Amino acid sequence: MLVGVCDFPGSYAFPPAGYGGIERWLWAVAVGARAAGADVHLLGPGWLTDLENDWVRKPVRLEDITTGTLAERELRSTGYDLLVVGHEYPSLPAWTRTLAALDCDVATFQHSPIFQHADTAFDGKRSRLYCYSPEMIERYAAHQPIPELAVHLGLHEEEPPAVPGADLVWLGRIDEEKAPHVAVRAAQLLGRRVRVVGPVFDADYVRRYDRLFSADHVEWVGELGGAAKTAAIRDASVFVYTYARTYVEAGAAVFGESLRAGTPMAALTWREGTCAEAALCERTGAITVADPGADDEAAACQLAHAIVRAATLDHQQVQEIGQHRFDPVRHFRALATGPA
Repeated sequence: MLVGVCDFPGSYAFPPAGYGGIERWLWAVAVGARAAGADVHLLGPGWLTDLENDWVRKPVRLEDITTGTLAERELRSTGYDLLVVGHEYPSLPAWTRTLAALDCDVATFQHSPIFQHADTAFDGKRSRLYCYSPEMIERYAAHQPIPELAVHLGLHEEEPPAVPGADLVWLGRIDEEKAPHVAVRAAQLLGRRVRVVGPVFDADYVRRYDRLFSADHVEWVGELGGAAKTAAIRDASVFVYTYARTYVEAGAAVFGESLRAGTPMAALTWREGTCAEAALCERTGAITVADPGADDEAAACQLAHAIVRAATLDHQQVQEIGQHRFDPVRHFRALATGPA
């Protein structure tokens, strides 16, 4: 099987070193495809140039190719069986014109809860949309979505054997949608230290909760990538997951990242059917469903109880389950074969 994994215009490299969503998913698919025995081409100029030493890298974007040109004929003759792309592309007219000439399957994963697809973007067979959680499946029901847990990888983020860990860790983009202040307050209620890892996307939000974020039990780490990021997760006793009441988590990279490292998760959600419920089980984490009408203090108290439960889980067993559930090879095979 010949697989093309396509980049897209953006501010992050492919693969990104630290923060990133779809970019990390595309890299995981490429890694999984090659490990499964497929031939893989990295399509587009966004892929890191030093990957050329070990990968076939073709710095061309399909939407830039003009119909009837030599470039299109050469692309068609390559004979791709599957193209894997960001979720916007199956609705992009310039991209779909080139795809039609290639006559191959296309698969994508929904990493946004608001993007609207063209009515003809997916047929559920040759053009396939994958979604993480029951609530995402419901949102995109008109496009025949297929349930699948997304796998995300970054460069040099191989997970060493799990260890029991110490303190707590919260990782992600730091803004109101991700609500790390609730995790910080839950840690405070327990008298536990928490490391906050990630880039600040909303400085006003951080200032608004300055009293919490500047407390003695909080360690600001900043954005990490590679082995340092993996170590920050692995060395924690519990990964604390939060988000705001109205936010819908679509791709949820952190679940796979934490479980693959062997760190159990304590997850705060505001409704049923979320990514947390899709990704976790009683052996890998503890989920608490808070009342959206309750205040942050009540939610933090519930989350604190979930942290206590998660802290009793076995890190080695968490890693064994995580490495299976979020295996790049398994994930690629699911994308390549389509619905059962």
